[in-house]
Amino acid sequence: MSSIYESNKILAEYLLFHYGTAEEILPPDRIWPPGMREALDFPVRTSAHFSPGIVERGLDLGCAVGRSTFEMSRTCREVIGIDFSHAFIHAAEALGNGQPLAYDRREEAFVVTTLEARMPKEIDGARARFQQGDAMNLMTSFGAFDRVHAANLLCRLSEPERLLENLPSLVKSGGELVLATPCTWLEEFTPSVNWPMNSTFEWLLSTLTPAFSLLRRADEPFLIRETARKFQWTTSLVTVWRRHD
Repeated sequence: MSSIYESNKILAEYLLFHYGTAEEILPPDRIWPPGMREALDFPVRTSAHFSPGIVERGLDLGCAVGRSTFEMSRTCREVIGIDFSHAFIHAAEALGNGQPLAYDRREEAFVVTTLEARMPKEIDGARARFQQGDAMNLMTSFGAFDRVHAANLLCRLSEPERLLENLPSLVKSGGELVLATPCTWLEEFTPSVNWPMNSTFEWLLSTLTPAFSLLRRADEPFLIRETARKFQWTTSLVTVWRRHD
């Protein structure tokens, strides 16, 4: 995976993406298109696609700086967040320990505004733990989980098929899987020989159906602020699956 996810610039952008308030991402001194506000809180929205109820164990693959892991801990008694980026995991661990993290929101050039990220209120940090790891080579000691969440990870893996092949062993019988991907297949991350031959949805359907039933699909937009005038607005394909008994 690209080393860009170890940079201070990307770390700051993701802290804002995961923990920034609406006013911090879209300051009220400007008029913003409605679609931009609808794209906020992406890690909260994807983790909300699981069915209601409390379960024992959750796994958050590609957890970045941890917001979706913390959200899963509201309904999972234990959640493990895994990310390939050491910088992301160090930040998530610090937040989980109750430590606020200062970071710079870039306005333009050398102009920055210092903000602070904190773990969401009413979260029990003891329920979440984080570990640096490769989603394509997970330790077998992890066992199986009631819920597995992987948002915007699939098209950032060099061999995404390896993750899909491992998912049946990661999700317990009757458990749920939430996958979100913007389907932005790029040579920088995934060699073209490992891209889906058809649409990403058709590929997921043919690969996962032997072990999973598709419960529903949806589109979830997300917004990453780079500067005061430059944003990434993207739509992620969300699919929700149940492991066969």
